[in-house]
Amino acid sequence: MRILAVGAHPDDLEILCAGTLAKFKKDGAKIFMAHLCNGNKGHFEIPAVPLARMRDKEARNSARILEAECLGPVAADLELYRNKPTMDKVIDIVRKTKPDLIITHSPDDYMCDHTVTSQLVVDASFMASLPNYKTKRSNYVSVTPLYFMDTVNGINFQPTEYVDITEFMEIKERMLLCHISQAKWLKEHDHLDYVELMRKVASFRGLQCGVEFAEGFRLHYVSGRIKPARLLP
Repeated sequence: MRILAVGAHPDDLEILCAGTLAKFKKDGAKIFMAHLCNGNKGHFEIPAVPLARMRDKEARNSARILEAECLGPVAADLELYRNKPTMDKVIDIVRKTKPDLIITHSPDDYMCDHTVTSQLVVDASFMASLPNYKTKRSNYVSVTPLYFMDTVNGINFQPTEYVDITEFMEIKERMLLCHISQAKWLKEHDHLDYVELMRKVASFRGLQCGVEFAEGFRLHYVSGRIKPARLLP
């Protein structure tokens, strides 16, 4: 099985779905971790250009833990738009990875990079199947089932499916800690400890489904995306 997870920023997947990706990996899946924004605005002190380089390295270090392929970025922070040049790049991520399942942001998350990522991935994953929509890569015929991952803090998101990640919390935390540039930024800008946030949300979702730690998801429930079997691990 081939799993494509697409987040807005280099640490989003670690916070919201890395336990599920680790579980997929244990089951033998090929994992692709993409971030569409380069993370260049997420710091008070480090300038944009060196910060983007640092965050790309952090993302690749995290992906290496799962032997995942790290893809992106396609835009700077807060410069991600639903236009044709950007759409073509996201379509080519889908066409390159040929996923059996896609995970991305909820369309109701808290900031524009997350919501635009959701829109781009939903649309690109359909458009990637069209042979007459030309990009650098040939079309991928499947219209892939797609799951929205939890929102930050779990606000305005009711999961329809849960994944027990209790066994994979250590890996999820280790992946998140690769993003060392964000510890100080999130403390100062958002007044939160990102590891504590991740553990609290995973614990709450676990409480909802009767396990110690879980991640919540919602199927993009539209024609052509529904399969008669559970796809999450």
